[in-house]
Amino acid sequence: MAPPSPRLVVPIDLKKKPWEQKYPLHNRWHPRIPAVAEVTEGELFRVEMMDWSGGSIADNDSAMDIKSVDFNIGHYLSGPIRVLDKEGVTAKPGDLLAVEICNLGPLPGDEWGYTATYDRENGGGLLTDHFPSAIKAIWYFEGIYAYSPHIPGVRFPGLNHPGVIGTAPSIELLNIWNERERKLVEKGPSSLKICEVVHQRPLANLPTKRSCLLGLINEGTSEWEKVATEAARTVPGRENGGNCDIKNLSTGSKIYLPVFVEGANLSAGDMHFSQGDGEISLCGAIEMSGFLELKCEIIRGGMKEYLTPMGPTELHVNPIFEIGPVEPRFSEWLVFEGISVDESGRQHFMDATVAYKRAVLNAIDYLSKFGYSKEQAYLLLSCCPCEGRLSSIVDVPNAVATIAIPTAIFDQDIRPKSGRVPVGPRVVKKLPDVLRCSYDGDLPITQNLSKDKED
Repeated sequence: MAPPSPRLVVPIDLKKKPWEQKYPLHNRWHPRIPAVAEVTEGELFRVEMMDWSGGSIADNDSAMDIKSVDFNIGHYLSGPIRVLDKEGVTAKPGDLLAVEICNLGPLPGDEWGYTATYDRENGGGLLTDHFPSAIKAIWYFEGIYAYSPHIPGVRFPGLNHPGVIGTAPSIELLNIWNERERKLVEKGPSSLKICEVVHQRPLANLPTKRSCLLGLINEGTSEWEKVATEAARTVPGRENGGNCDIKNLSTGSKIYLPVFVEGANLSAGDMHFSQGDGEISLCGAIEMSGFLELKCEIIRGGMKEYLTPMGPTELHVNPIFEIGPVEPRFSEWLVFEGISVDESGRQHFMDATVAYKRAVLNAIDYLSKFGYSKEQAYLLLSCCPCEGRLSSIVDVPNAVATIAIPTAIFDQDIRPKSGRVPVGPRVVKKLPDVLRCSYDGDLPITQNLSKDKED
């Protein structure tokens, strides 16, 4: 007898706001956010999710929604979901929660997404010093493929995945997060030996009540006030999993998450149609609404058995991920290298961030020789299925990083060839460009810049 269809435990109505949903979403991590559903290990269940912004970003010809988006949101997540074993006993602190992704994809009827980078004053991206203004590209889905009217000449299969999936922290772990991140902010950028691009962005995103949504905890209550001042932002990945942005966590993957609270309290969101390694433009995957069909298994005592603490307590652990068998197959790649020497020519010591930044800049500059604006290339490298590698981390003073682009995603041959340099002036048909947001004094101006127009 065929197994039953997945049970829908968290439905989404895209016509409603995150706080208007049947089970209101949440955008913080805290152990006191109540579970909205229960599942039993081995049960196949379905979770639906809004895009990370809760529908703030629209399918339109404007980048103003990116310019003005409230970064305090973090990510709107569906859940938490309480997990029980087949005897009805909840997952316990110290267990491992094995979460299998059986199926996933865009929400039916909402088959589109977007890639963007924020304005410098609103978060920026890896290359915010080169691209300080908000830009956006819309993508449309044809089955497994994505194409964009704003980045013409490319089409590629997506590797759908959740950017955020994790368990709730305990109060003890939450206090550890807040203390260590607060110390980092208090020390300031002058104490850090990292590339300058990081100095222009927040060192950490500390708890704030602004735009805080706590699921079933009603705003204005004393409970909400207490939890909102403690709850961790969802921006980085941490010991509970969270915003890891691992593009290969797709169909067939297994995610082994440590359990810190009774029931585990699993949450997920930030669905991506496709992403390049590093998600370099920050809002850099193809962001979408979506669904996950999951199965859970509780591994009793699994934290101590399988996870090695990375700090002074047993709470300092990291999840384990098992990559699934499904991914696009590409046989030809063009690989760009970067080393620990920044754009000014200054040597850094074994700085992998500088090296990866330089690899990306080299790739952007190269793609601009084939008719793409540098903004188009930046967003493309953030969301297409490119592969980032830390190729060398031992040979002083240069770390070596690479970014590999599958050549099959382009409708032209982008490999270097002799005899391709044009001789004399020529007229090149100009193509559409990304949506941009720029300033005229204090007045924000949104532009859908078309290269058919005069520069």
